[in-house]
Amino acid sequence: MHPVSSPESEFHLDQSAAEPLCYSNPVYPHSFADPFVFRHAGEFYAVGTGPVPGGNRDLEFPILRSTDLVRWEPLGGSLLKRGTAARHYWAPEIAEADGIFYMYYSAGDSDEHHELRVATSSRPEGPYTEWEFPMLDPAATPFAIDPSPFRDRDGAWYLFYARNFLDDEDGYRPGTALVVAPLVDMVRVPEKFDVVMRARHDWQRFQAARPMYGGVYDWHTLEGPCVISHDGRYYCLYSGGNWQNDSYGIDFAVADSVCGPWRDTNPGEGPRVLRTAPGRVIGPGHNSALARHDGLSMIAYHAWDPAMTARRFCLDHLSWTDDGPRVAGPTWETQTLQ
Repeated sequence: MHPVSSPESEFHLDQSAAEPLCYSNPVYPHSFADPFVFRHAGEFYAVGTGPVPGGNRDLEFPILRSTDLVRWEPLGGSLLKRGTAARHYWAPEIAEADGIFYMYYSAGDSDEHHELRVATSSRPEGPYTEWEFPMLDPAATPFAIDPSPFRDRDGAWYLFYARNFLDDEDGYRPGTALVVAPLVDMVRVPEKFDVVMRARHDWQRFQAARPMYGGVYDWHTLEGPCVISHDGRYYCLYSGGNWQNDSYGIDFAVADSVCGPWRDTNPGEGPRVLRTAPGRVIGPGHNSALARHDGLSMIAYHAWDPAMTARRFCLDHLSWTDDGPRVAGPTWETQTLQ
């Protein structure tokens, strides 16, 4: 994903119409978790985790297209699976380099074993063809999820992702945390990484007394990284807590360099960017972001409806304050897009 403040990520919306363009969340009525939104050739695409319309078992990751961020057309599935397909496919993100589209995601047969994967296509909507090998050796990294590509100001590409840590040194909590490594040829990452952020707060708890890797842990989760460059700093928006309940929300870490050191400025009172609106929107999280030409930004995320029937695709305005990024939401009433 390009930095949100870079020229190639900015977008214009047609404001010549007599009436402003309005929307209300969710912007797509079906199950569509982990929404990643990107722009290509004047159109917007959104790819996410969930069932593919039509039930084609050879395809994963539903993909949508829009001209205005409000009306979304389903295009079917985007990833053509290999013959030895996994059971679970999670959290796709897409980057373009030299005319090739790269889809990054994780795949695995259980919640404890997930591999980082990459697939390529000549078109933004796909179909994307899986590479034969995972991006990291599964023997050395049995669990890695939520890969998020980022292009720095100098053109270098990096991959942010989440992986598990079992130690509790220096006040850290065992669980899933965020790291970054350089992308090699867009399809490989080295085993060495820099830690972006590990859990320190109670609100980031996924589950107490969770059996994992032959032990029992008070497990905490940070996942879904999305990096934004703004006013010379880097902000890593992430989701923390348990995606299955109202603890889930979005917060951020900040750094002066893409590889850190990253700083956690959260006082421990809960997610500051997006959090549950009781009775209305449950567990907003796993976001992506787009910049607007007028200096504003949009954030895409998923959230449960009050009945917890599905995680659905939502959009809201992302603003910048002296204390970092904020969203006046999550919203459920009619909003103006312009």
